[in-house]
Order: sequence, then structure tokens, then C-alpha cells
Amino acid sequence: MRSRVQDDKMTSLRIDDGAVHHDSDAGHFVIEAAPAAKSFCRRTQRGHPHLGARGFTLVEVLVALAILAVMAGLAWRGIEGMARAQAVTGQHADEVLALQAGLAQWRSDLDAMMTWPERPPDKAPAAHAPGSLDWDGRALRITRQGAGDAAAGLVVVAWTRRSVDGQWMRWQSDPVRSLRAWQSAWDGAARWAEAGAASALADSQAHAVAIAATQDWQIHYFRGNAWTNPLSSPTQGAGSARKLPDAVRLRLTLARGQAVAGTIELDWIRPDFGGAP
Repeated sequence: MRSRVQDDKMTSLRIDDGAVHHDSDAGHFVIEAAPAAKSFCRRTQRGHPHLGARGFTLVEVLVALAILAVMAGLAWRGIEGMARAQAVTGQHADEVLALQAGLAQWRSDLDAMMTWPERPPDKAPAAHAPGSLDWDGRALRITRQGAGDAAAGLVVVAWTRRSVDGQWMRWQSDPVRSLRAWQSAWDGAARWAEAGAASALADSQAHAVAIAATQDWQIHYFRGNAWTNPLSSPTQGAGSARKLPDAVRLRLTLARGQAVAGTIELDWIRPDFGGAP
């Protein structure tokens, strides 16, 4: 239903309960919505809040970016701490495994130690009689059977502490099958220890392995029902070079800053000690 009303000042046009007014003085039309249209607009704005929302200011954007930067920094520090802890844990595990392997190898070398036939008492020992075990205060030399096939020959092993960094070291020669080759390897082990326990001698194919950092290490023999220093034992001499002690005690003082620190004692007992087969 439409109606038109005109006067001197204003012309009005009513359309479906809405009105369009023309203000002659102002020179423009004024549109007034119907009540139903106003209610619909209010419901539409409530259902879609963004229709009437304003944008973000520059300060708000900068604050949000600063918060994100702080959160990213904290997350990165957490990840870095986890990576560092994982690296330290892995290093400690490697040090423990290396020490366990070294102690197991120590026992294995003594278990496989070669026992030479004893010479009759009426015969003087040979000038270069092969030895099984020798401690000179610096290195412990061992003649042992080769791992695996017995026909592969014998192996000379030496244990010492490197004076430069305190590393407990193990040296091993190539397999030997003659007395001359054994003597060369036996002397080579002594030269290696005297030279400061380097990785290997230039004139040798032998190789050395570092086990753990130590502050000190000691060797004791069990002879005559007592633990004694091998160098001060009355039985130590040229005539008893091939005579094995009943037991060998290893005492390691591990340096601090490792996975394992302190003093470790490991006793090896000769398999036939006490009448054992």
C-alpha cells in the first residue's frame, strides 16, 4: 500500500510500512526503515559479530608478535636443553660401556695367558726365555693365546696408564709364531709404554685403545698367601719369570668428571689355584 502526502516543507512516500522523506530545506531524502527491518538487522548483527567489529591496531599486532617471539624462544630453549641432556646421557652410557668392555678384556687377557713349561731345577733359565706375565712398575705385559683358532699364534698384550692425559690403555701386537717374533713383540710393548703409550709405534703394526681416564693404577700379586707388590716380592727374579702368581689384583682410581669415578678393584684368580682343575 502506497500513499503520497505533500506539503510546503516535506514530501513523504510510504512503502510497505517504511518511509522515505524528502526534506525540502535540506535537499535530500531521509529513509526510515520499517520496525521489522530494524529487528532483522539487529538479529543479523548478533549472529555475525564480525559485521560490526573493528580491525586490530598496530600496537595490538606488535604485542601479539612479541608474545609469539617469547613463546618461540622458550620452546627453543626447551628443545636445546633436551638435546643437551640426551647428548650427556649418551656420552655417559658410552663411558660406562667402554669401562665394562675394558675390564672384561683385562680378565679375558689373564684367562688366556700362556703358561710355559717349567724348566727343570738343575737347568739354568735361558737368556731369552719367553715370559707370560711381567710388571715393571709402568706396564703389565701378558703373553696370551690368540682369540679363536689356536693355530693363529700367540699375542703380546700390554696395559699401562698414559702419563699425558691419564688414559688407561691397552696395546696388542700382531700374532706371533716364533720365539724371535715373540721377543720383538715383547720388547715392542715395553718401548710403547716407555714412549708414553702413544696410539701405536711407527715401526709396528700393533694398535692401542684408550679405555678410561684414571688418576692412578696399581698392580698386586697374591703369592705365599699374601698380597704383595710385584717389584718388592722376594720371588720376583730371573729364575721365576715364568712362575705365575696365584692371583692378580687391579686397582684403578678413575678420574672425576666421568660417568664412573672413584676406586675400582678387580681380582683375577688363577684357574688352577687351590687344586682346581
